[in-house]
Amino acid sequence: MTTPATTPATRTVTTTRRLPQAGPPLPPIAISAVALFVASLVLPILLAGGAIYPSPFASEATIVEYFRANPTTVLLTSLLQFAASLPLGIYAATVSVRLNRLGIRAPGATIGLVGGVLSSASMALSALLTWTLTRPEILDHAELIRLVHDLAFITGGPGFVVPSGLLIAGIAVPGLLAGLLPRSLAWAGLVIAALAMIATLTVAFPGLSILLPIVRFPSLAWIVLAAFLLPHRRPTAAPAAKEAAAS
Repeated sequence: MTTPATTPATRTVTTTRRLPQAGPPLPPIAISAVALFVASLVLPILLAGGAIYPSPFASEATIVEYFRANPTTVLLTSLLQFAASLPLGIYAATVSVRLNRLGIRAPGATIGLVGGVLSSASMALSALLTWTLTRPEILDHAELIRLVHDLAFITGGPGFVVPSGLLIAGIAVPGLLAGLLPRSLAWAGLVIAALAMIATLTVAFPGLSILLPIVRFPSLAWIVLAAFLLPHRRPTAAPAAKEAAAS
């Protein structure tokens, strides 16, 4: 009994089919998430003639007046932030797959995925809560405006920032230990992640809310840089290092 011959072409096809999917490129995903979020902050200010989205710690009169006077800009804010949450979730999933392809089997990749999914979900929930602040039946009641505004803040503030620290740590730790990222970028990610964990205290101590923008904007810049610098293939050891390891 003879066995069918295996040609090089057949072997190539078989090998190619067994390779795991790399996923979409990271830079466009990261840039789209960050661009949409930044647009959700800048465009409403321009359309509202310079009026700034109110802090939850502002006076009730300031908060109520803003939402009653600017329903269109609030709608734009919610739309853009909801849209930004989608590529953020895709980014987390793609990074997790990339790290697995690079040989990372430690929990870091999964921790990053969980953090990315939680931060994406929190951003989406905050955006949907903000959308309700455009509804006339809500705007008729000042106490409901305050309640929904507080809920949008707690989900889009610490609810987003703290899990994003897990996302960054899940990339930075293996990036540092396995040499996948420049050491300076990896250490910067660890500092951002540590500050994000400290921002958990903003739930109990509102005075620490200054940490939220301090963490949020560097973290957005960090995920874009990591998207460009995270390799597709694990770096190979230098010849000298190989000789030293063999000796």
